[in-house]
Amino acid sequence: MGLGVRWTLHGDGRTPAPGAVVRPDERLSWPRTAGLGAQHVVAMFGASFVAPVLMGLDPNLAIMMSGIATMVFLLATRGRVPSYLGCSLSFVGVAAAIRAGGGDSAVVTGAVFVVGAALFLAGLAVHRFGAHIIHATMPPVVTGAVVMLIGFNLAPVTASTYWPQDQWTALLTMLFTGLAVVCLRGFWSRIAIFLGLLFGYGLSWVLDRIFGMIHSTTGGAEAVDHWRLDLSGVSKADWIGLPSFHAPAFEWSAILIALPVVIALIAENAGHIKAVAEMTGDRLDDKLGTAIAADGAASMLSTGVGGPPNTTYSENIGVMAATRVYSTAAYWAAAVFALLFGLCPKFGAVVAAIPGGVLGGITVILYGMIGLLGAQIWINGRVDLRNPLNLVPAAAGIIIGIGGVKLQITDSFELGGIALGTIVVITGYHTLRFFAPAHMKVEEPLLDEGTSTYDEDATGGDTPPGDKRG
Repeated sequence: MGLGVRWTLHGDGRTPAPGAVVRPDERLSWPRTAGLGAQHVVAMFGASFVAPVLMGLDPNLAIMMSGIATMVFLLATRGRVPSYLGCSLSFVGVAAAIRAGGGDSAVVTGAVFVVGAALFLAGLAVHRFGAHIIHATMPPVVTGAVVMLIGFNLAPVTASTYWPQDQWTALLTMLFTGLAVVCLRGFWSRIAIFLGLLFGYGLSWVLDRIFGMIHSTTGGAEAVDHWRLDLSGVSKADWIGLPSFHAPAFEWSAILIALPVVIALIAENAGHIKAVAEMTGDRLDDKLGTAIAADGAASMLSTGVGGPPNTTYSENIGVMAATRVYSTAAYWAAAVFALLFGLCPKFGAVVAAIPGGVLGGITVILYGMIGLLGAQIWINGRVDLRNPLNLVPAAAGIIIGIGGVKLQITDSFELGGIALGTIVVITGYHTLRFFAPAHMKVEEPLLDEGTSTYDEDATGGDTPPGDKRG
């Protein structure tokens, strides 16, 4: 397939035949392909625009670099892995922790640049030695615990920064978004966060017209009178222009806070590759290392100019599943649209004007969902928390990560929160496993002996009950 930029026309170019799918090396007509590309960009709007705003980075640069990152990924995987790379929400807690310690945007992007480099090296290692090294060093109990503590570590950000700015708007936005996630179907459910943003945006405008200014905090310590929705920056922004660039700065304390996110990104990529392989019917095991390395390279490219990191997006998996179109041509179209959006400062100003109360309502759900993805990893990996070998390191690491426990190393250096929690989970698990008695290292059946045949039937008899290989 070369670089993966040549596609054959699928059928009549209009719609897939009944039961058929548009494969990665196929495409529909170019107008339909462009429309699908725009749909992919809209699908990732909610999270991918919220993330840079929460990280304090330029949303225009974020969307532009997401387009470039997608192009890099598609070229690296030779067009075999349809994917859109958007700003990863896993870094929001990292950015908040770094800024709480006095770091600015340059320090944030510098720390994340190192994470991208580490992810790139991890991808090369997976490509060279195989995916089993991931499972050996980061089994589901470790991966799930790290993802969970990253998500739940964000709770104080919502409670102390966003929610107090407008509690009633936050509450109504949370309720609307929750209803959208649960009640909507198909494509609309995939953009529920985006719809929640639109609802909160409109609600804030209406409340300003009815009640005037609100007296509350705006991220600072003191309450002041302010408009819920301040659009003054939108009128001043140009229609066409380059986003703001800046170089990264590197500080060890910030880097150590950010590095644990590598684990979450590897898990995201592995899940994405597995999902795409199941939908397309292609064996993509040989592309896992390449995908991880490409993700890391794209993040280095973005953070090197002051943008946020990028990773594969599950929202776009939903779009593919709904449309049965897996053509990488649609993702090239999406990348071009994103690039064009990034060159419109007025568009970025609209995003930057999202009211704090709206972010409060959105992040209550969003941060919780990130944390609970860790529980989903445990479920999928059949992690037995009755086993002290699994329970002890996960419990200790999660409480340290969520509670912000700190360990003073020297007068000028300390470990805490996400970084310390991750270290405790990883080193704790492998150390305890080394000393644990043999019976704790043997995985037990998920079900009692009398009902274990149910598990065999559910897996087609190929996997013994309780077998957790891979």
